[in-house]
Amino acid sequence: MADSADHTVIPARLHRGIVVRVRETACEVVRNKQQCSVRFATPFPSPRTERVSPGHLVAIATTPAGVEVVAWRWYDAVVLSEEAGSIRLWEPSHGEVLARPRPAYPSSRPGTRAYLSAGLPGADWWVAGSVAASAEDADVDLAEVERFFTERDLWNNLL
Repeated sequence: MADSADHTVIPARLHRGIVVRVRETACEVVRNKQQCSVRFATPFPSPRTERVSPGHLVAIATTPAGVEVVAWRWYDAVVLSEEAGSIRLWEPSHGEVLARPRPAYPSSRPGTRAYLSAGLPGADWWVAGSVAASAEDADVDLAEVERFFTERDLWNNLL
């Protein structure tokens, strides 16, 4: 991959964090047992204070310039039922949604919580792993998010 000045660009690495507070330009996250403020990537949709809430899991990208930004988020949703290969979940901002499980999704009982996301190819909604106590333990489709950003050459557009 190359940017417009023809310099080689190394794709950003993604890290996970759990949101604890949200402002329009940045959010406070906990990762590696430390709380820090991370601004949102430029393409992250607004209004951000309505799209991101405490408890959401986010993917933090390190841009080619070395700046960390929130590039993706997973909702914290409640499993309602399994229906013919799909999972019905409830999430406060979206109500009930029907999601396709990621390949590593463990079957979950109704009432348990799982990570829900939208935007990756193949389904309107995806459900990943169960909600974890720490960002580092969250089993989500981080590789798919990285592939999404790489295939669309989005790494250089995060700022």
